[in-house]
Amino acid sequence: MTMFERPAIAAVNHLLSRQPELSRKLSAYASKAARIDTGVMQLNLAVAADGSLQTATAAPDVTITINPSDLPQILANMERAFSYVSISGDAEFARAISEVANGLHWELEEDLAPFVGDIGAMRIAAAARAAVGKAKAGSRKLAENLAEYLLEENPMLLYRRTGEGFATEVGVLRDDVERLAKRIALLEKQAGSAT
Repeated sequence: MTMFERPAIAAVNHLLSRQPELSRKLSAYASKAARIDTGVMQLNLAVAADGSLQTATAAPDVTITINPSDLPQILANMERAFSYVSISGDAEFARAISEVANGLHWELEEDLAPFVGDIGAMRIAAAARAAVGKAKAGSRKLAENLAEYLLEENPMLLYRRTGEGFATEVGVLRDDVERLAKRIALLEKQAGSAT
């Protein structure tokens, strides 16, 4: 068992306990095992009879391989997460995992309410969502500003249309130089035959 398996299993089981319809969907695959391989770490999960997850001890029925460079896209758009992975093994089980993964939702307010009350939980959750929204907007703005700097102020990169225009101009210049070279050769030949 890796050090990430226990917390990952506990987190998913917590979410499944709040969404029993997803647990029922998984319980149809009781005793099946899945491996999620990111290249950096592996999670070996098995489905228990009640639809919860546990550490797998058997060989996986399905292996889901995630390229580490795709993790930011996956985290940014969980609805399309399975379009970034490669899957081998039991296709039905893999589809069920995908449906469950897309259906899992964390209700922050429900988890905070026992500690800070309903109103406090709502305010903390709203503040957290606002902070995440501002962080996303800030990172998007930073990327836009960096791109503008690299394209406009300190041109280390080119706009595609600028590069294509330059390539076209180079092609025209090359053709002109070739025509000029042929003309010079013709003039030299004419000058040599005249003497």
